[in-house]
Amino acid sequence: MLTRVLLVFALICGMGSAAMAEETKVVALGLGDRAVTEEELAKGETPPVPRFNSPGVAYVLAANLKEGDILEIALVKDGKPLMHNTETLGEDKAQSLLQAGKQAVPTGGWPEGSYQASVKVTRDGKPIIEQASDPIPFE
Repeated sequence: MLTRVLLVFALICGMGSAAMAEETKVVALGLGDRAVTEEELAKGETPPVPRFNSPGVAYVLAANLKEGDILEIALVKDGKPLMHNTETLGEDKAQSLLQAGKQAVPTGGWPEGSYQASVKVTRDGKPIIEQASDPIPFE
């Protein structure tokens, strides 16, 4: 009887700790006219949307990442990636910020079209998050 009680207790404790483990999630995803900081995004601040004559940076702030996860961000125009950045995590991280884009204005400005930020998180060779921001024109 004691063995069964201990087994039930162990199962309950194991389930509780698994439920307490936080899921990997995207905290912030978007486009800005400059690079952003984790502190800004954690406060809910976002940079202005890029214009045709400003820098353009895609950013993602992801939470609860595990060692070995691959975090990818891309600046996408009309469904085609223009610039991307990838990070493979060497350790568990509560949060990770990754950005891709241009800190300067492209010659002649950004071409007409819809732009968006696209993120992918891969764990053990399988995508666990694939998400994109709403498309916006760089006016």
